[in-house]
Amino acid sequence: MLGHDMSSIIGEQVREKLIKPFVDIEVCDLSICNRNETDNMATLRRFNCSMKSATIKVERDVMEMYQLKRMWQPPSSAIRNALAGALFRDPIVRANVPPLIKQWRKPIVVDRHAFGDQHLGRDLMVPGPVSLDVRYKSPIGSPYNMQLYDLKDIEGVVAVMSSTDKSIMEFAHACFQFALRRNLPLYLSTKETILKRYDGRFKVIFERLYEKHEPKFKDVRIFQHSLMDDMVARSLGTEGSFVCACKNNDGDIQSGFVARGFGSLGLIDALICPDGRTILADVAHGTVTKHFHRYEAGRETSTNSMATIFTWTKEIRHRVKLDGDTKLVNFARTLEKVVIQLFESGYITKEIVMCVRGLCNVRREDYQNTFRIH
Repeated sequence: MLGHDMSSIIGEQVREKLIKPFVDIEVCDLSICNRNETDNMATLRRFNCSMKSATIKVERDVMEMYQLKRMWQPPSSAIRNALAGALFRDPIVRANVPPLIKQWRKPIVVDRHAFGDQHLGRDLMVPGPVSLDVRYKSPIGSPYNMQLYDLKDIEGVVAVMSSTDKSIMEFAHACFQFALRRNLPLYLSTKETILKRYDGRFKVIFERLYEKHEPKFKDVRIFQHSLMDDMVARSLGTEGSFVCACKNNDGDIQSGFVARGFGSLGLIDALICPDGRTILADVAHGTVTKHFHRYEAGRETSTNSMATIFTWTKEIRHRVKLDGDTKLVNFARTLEKVVIQLFESGYITKEIVMCVRGLCNVRREDYQNTFRIH
């Protein structure tokens, strides 16, 4: 799935030079112009796996620039809400890139709920003074009203968010399966002390699933609930080697923190695994717009392509599970091995050199061009 800016340029280069000569693929255009023409429709279920480049967020200036029909929802949010499940963000830890948090020597995987919360919420400004109530209707029983807050000021803002038991159960199942497969302890992080019913629902459903399969999980001491602030503080004192399950927005923030702690957002790969069959691999470093402007101006860039390559190999490995083609898994292993060998031999991009040597100690001969090894 093609996206925008430097992320799309790198995605195309990797596809054309490293993937397409060996693997048959189809391309879906997720650029804002194509999404505008197709009313933001793109398919993933047809193939059950896809590699996605980063896409731009539609804001007022983007809407005017591209003359869009409406302010389209980001494709990442649309796909996550359609598939539900979990978004796994897993650092690619390499020996020659010391983490910014020095004691982090083993991966910390952030499992993010891929549905609802703020990303499916609504917000609005309201004039005051006003009484804010919530009302819901059910086909069974009478409508229910509950007073939330009396706004006494001239104006204010309101936000509403939601989730479903089904999506939370799918999320919990994906998290437990991932933790078992990697033999890592799983921590569910919420703010259950504040949002007793909302965050509390995540805790209840995770605990029910744990109890249902307790013999399997208990042997590996796999599950524990933790408050979000405690989890962040605790993570700073560990060497890593655990899975942190978070609500949608909490996971968005936590995964960025973990990525930087390990050295670079460019060394992260992300997966959505909702049903065991449908997977989306997604680079987590955004569109890299500053590098794209340099590229457009004909100036040299040094953009890390490792996460993009690893999203491709993740998808190819999943294709093997669906089709049983052993040649594909050998190709994926070989590509990863070669990339890692080059990386650990010192063929790295500028931001990795900055992580290793510090901002003031970067020399031009220390890093590679985006497109060529010299």
